[in-house]
Amino acid sequence: MLKPVLAAAALSLPLAACMSSPPDRLAGDAPPPTVESVDLDRYLGLWFEIARAEHGFEEGCQGVTAYYEYREDGDIRVINRCWKDSLDGELDVAEGRARLADPGDTAKLEVSFFGPFYGDYWILELAEDYSWAVVSEPAGRYLWILSRDPQPGEAFIEERLSFLQSLGYDTEGLIYPDQWESLAAMPTEGLPEGAVQ
Repeated sequence: MLKPVLAAAALSLPLAACMSSPPDRLAGDAPPPTVESVDLDRYLGLWFEIARAEHGFEEGCQGVTAYYEYREDGDIRVINRCWKDSLDGELDVAEGRARLADPGDTAKLEVSFFGPFYGDYWILELAEDYSWAVVSEPAGRYLWILSRDPQPGEAFIEERLSFLQSLGYDTEGLIYPDQWESLAAMPTEGLPEGAVQ
């Protein structure tokens, strides 16, 4: 999410610079490969968190979404939403910013929710039509599966898990938050006006 990306990144996302890190889920020492390039204009908008690796800053989060839009300074505004413990729970909204770590590599971003501290947000897999994405970071500690559809189906999830396993990721114990039945069923609180078309 970008908290998962940009919760993630989720990606729901990375707050690793300020919190204890979860265990590495990636076998070996080599960082995971990313997609060749990302059209950030197409990547913006609303994403639903379909799965995530366990970490403290999303504990108990359900119905997680991430929304990205450009800021006036050219960086990306990140709005992550989470309903605590259930879809009927209390809404928690966190706002951060994302930027390219290297202007020449559009698949690797950095996300910050705490001032000068940035976490890596790497896009490992991306649908040709930008309908879903898989986000992680160099050490494999954080991981998100994102979709434009809150209910992409079991076959979609199995395909993404197979992809991650092929890269050496341990996908056991991933969290699959409850999600809305449809985009229309999702509350819009915490999102900018016009965010949902």
